[in-house]
Amino acid sequence: MRLTPLPLVLVLALGGCVNLAPDYQRPEAPVAAQWPGATAAGQASADIAWRELFVDTRLRDTVARALANNRDLRVAALNVKYQQAQYRIQRAELFPTLSATADGTRQRGVAEGSGNTVSSQYSVGLGVSSYELDLFGRLGNLKDAALEDYLSLEQTRRSTQISLVAEVASAWMTLAADRQLLELARDTYASQQKTYALVQQAHGLGGESGLSLAQARSTVESARADVANYASQVEQDRNALELLVGERLDDSLLPGDAKLDVALLVGVPAGLPSTLLQRRPDVLAAEHTLKAAHADIGAARAAFFPSVTLTASGGSASSELSGLFKSGSRAWSFAPSINLPIFDAGSNRASLDAAKITRDIDVANYEKTLQTAFSEVADALSVRSHISERLDAQRSLTQATDRSYALSLALYRQGSQSFLEVLDAQRSLYSAQQTLISLELSEQVNRVTLYKVLGGGWQG
Repeated sequence: MRLTPLPLVLVLALGGCVNLAPDYQRPEAPVAAQWPGATAAGQASADIAWRELFVDTRLRDTVARALANNRDLRVAALNVKYQQAQYRIQRAELFPTLSATADGTRQRGVAEGSGNTVSSQYSVGLGVSSYELDLFGRLGNLKDAALEDYLSLEQTRRSTQISLVAEVASAWMTLAADRQLLELARDTYASQQKTYALVQQAHGLGGESGLSLAQARSTVESARADVANYASQVEQDRNALELLVGERLDDSLLPGDAKLDVALLVGVPAGLPSTLLQRRPDVLAAEHTLKAAHADIGAARAAFFPSVTLTASGGSASSELSGLFKSGSRAWSFAPSINLPIFDAGSNRASLDAAKITRDIDVANYEKTLQTAFSEVADALSVRSHISERLDAQRSLTQATDRSYALSLALYRQGSQSFLEVLDAQRSLYSAQQTLISLELSEQVNRVTLYKVLGGGWQG
């Protein structure tokens, strides 16, 4: 067979020369020029790998296990692979599908004057079936939309990873704080038991009233209840942490009773919020979705124009198998078709309107994602701007109440102060110590939160 593919090549060269998708322009960021209370200091969060953020090796190892085993993150990664496959499928439609065929037919019939006859027909060939020329960019825009969907899911996976790193770190630190509270409750319980024994002895000698003895007993039972409550909370914290990690954790990875100091403090680099927020994976995902919507508009517009499809084949045909490749057996076929939409009851117009509305929805979602990101950073900075002062004040308060309790107890033992004042000082000290532990937890969690909302956490 001798084919002249020049007309086909010329038509293929025209494919995709028209793109009807609207030009993409990033929407203006609907956020303020600066965050309230922002200070331009420190390395950008997005430039710091999560391993560098945590100084405690147990926490780093716990986060690493979570990244390897967490089911939500695994599903997010599989969704990325699925969308990548969908993109490859869509991209393949830009190219013709070449297939080889081999057919053989034998049939028996009755011919007038000849009686029964047996005829045979054999053929082999290569062919292209229903290949659409992308003259107006429909397939190209669908391919671009699939690519943007894939990139959006990749950013969603990164966002999921950032959230997982922050959640695991917060759960680990919450477990550490509750362990400290449990230890504090046990120490307080033991101290109040000794105080109760002292009051009970004084009551037996007539030095204390029954009311003082009853109140001392109530503080002992209250502390005992706190011990049981915090013991239960520690177990629940461990269960929550292991759910995030996706496996049972060895005790060597769990926090001890030491003071919380496991995360570095990242700074907010100089620059406009809209520029910094563009590094957040959830913002990038929203923008990729918006770009996909623009491509969908181009594909919907292309439906208004004619479409050209080609079906062609070439090979050899013969009535005898032995003559299949002999001279004169060559055969070919070429069947182009043009489809010109004339009347579709408004279907194409409705599809285009739907694509434009989807684009407008994605614009609103993109702007809302930016606003949410700005608010999260502003909230984290608001906490950061006051947490140090609150910690200093609480440490001073705890030291003062500790001193007050020691003096009250000494005066009570000398007989110059009532037990009620000792009891009140003891309760104040216990409450101040609990608040201090909670504030130290909040300060460390705020560091991780600030790192997360500024777009860090997935590198490394």
